[in-house]
Amino acid sequence: MSLTTELVDWTHEQKCRKAVAALEKNGFTAVYCPSGREAFDYILTEAADTRSIGFGGSMSVVDLQVIDRLREMGKELLIHGLPGLSLEERVAIMRRQLTCDLFLTGTNALTLSGWLVNIDATGNRVASMFFGPRTVIVVAGRNKIVDGGVTEAIERVKEWASPPNARRLSYKTPCATTGFCSDCNSPDRICRITTVIDRKPRLTDLRVLVVNEDMGL
Repeated sequence: MSLTTELVDWTHEQKCRKAVAALEKNGFTAVYCPSGREAFDYILTEAADTRSIGFGGSMSVVDLQVIDRLREMGKELLIHGLPGLSLEERVAIMRRQLTCDLFLTGTNALTLSGWLVNIDATGNRVASMFFGPRTVIVVAGRNKIVDGGVTEAIERVKEWASPPNARRLSYKTPCATTGFCSDCNSPDRICRITTVIDRKPRLTDLRVLVVNEDMGL
């Protein structure tokens, strides 16, 4: 590891740990993970006694490459983004995610004050974050941390997450072509539901793994 890389990682670590402290102050269970490996191991440990596991479509979770291992463990995996599913089948899986034992997802942005900020098209992901699953684990890479508040978090989502996500999902939005948000009214618009979780939901065991690696979009 070069000195430059070491210093960059150290700087990111300080922000990650500050975010963890803020999340804990806000009532969340928060864990600092030096790398994705620690997040991978944490999820496998927590999944050991579960039966059904829902996935919110997070690229951060995909980056951990945890899905195959959970399948090998014999878990029922509720993945609405599998190829070949009809709309009715996808919606049925989304609804089952609301009552699964463990829900795995990412977050679009995490403020240094310990707030989770997300923008959804349908709302199934954020709905499962708030209420329903017995346990929710949010994976937040260091690239999701913003120094400012909600305004800066939303800017991050619309500048860095929404355009590539729209392109990844083959939606016909202006941002999927230009790479820039134009606050469109496209039928395929994915920025429809903006949520802020500023304290742990009262009836949801919501945990946040803050990882000192860039993860997801």
